[in-house]
Amino acid sequence: MAVPQQEMTLGEAADQLARALPGHRVEILQGRLTVTPPPDGSHALSLTKLGRAFDRAGIVEAGHEYVQGIGLWLPTLPEDFAIPDFSIVDEDFRDAHVTKNYYAPNVFRMVVEVTSSNWSDDLGPKVECYAQARIPVYLVADRKHDEVLLYQDPADGKYPDPQRFKRGQSVPVPRSVGVAVELSVDVLLDGDADSVVGDGH
Repeated sequence: MAVPQQEMTLGEAADQLARALPGHRVEILQGRLTVTPPPDGSHALSLTKLGRAFDRAGIVEAGHEYVQGIGLWLPTLPEDFAIPDFSIVDEDFRDAHVTKNYYAPNVFRMVVEVTSSNWSDDLGPKVECYAQARIPVYLVADRKHDEVLLYQDPADGKYPDPQRFKRGQSVPVPRSVGVAVELSVDVLLDGDADSVVGDGH
């Protein structure tokens, strides 16, 4: 006699994978389960220097915080969520808790992804998901193609074409984020130089 087995939901599968693969980032994007390996040293250093740049620019005084590794609840499909590398959020973001470690998109001012082996997710599904979630600014440090892409001001669930920045340039963070700061493309790509080219103070 066969014993009926209950099929696992995508959310349950994500939870199980997260427990089985500590240090990996498990997300559900457009109904598809994705797993990202732990970041390498350059990836981690880029995010550290990004945090320092926003500290120097006065992000806390502007009423915002920066965080790493918190979930962003996505409106695309019922179980969709992303875990951005780095986010600028409203200081009271915890009041927008949805479930587990996921927060409503309306408290996110800016999301940053530094590409890893799954770079195509950052350049495809996440662009669509973040636009549909109305994230005002999405910055991608595209290490695969050696450039930084700045998406902003989504309308009708889509971002306009991104601004592209190459090595030696700096990326001006849109004022809608709440602070004036320019970020070095080289630092965003590999964490090797001083992260602020100039700031608004």
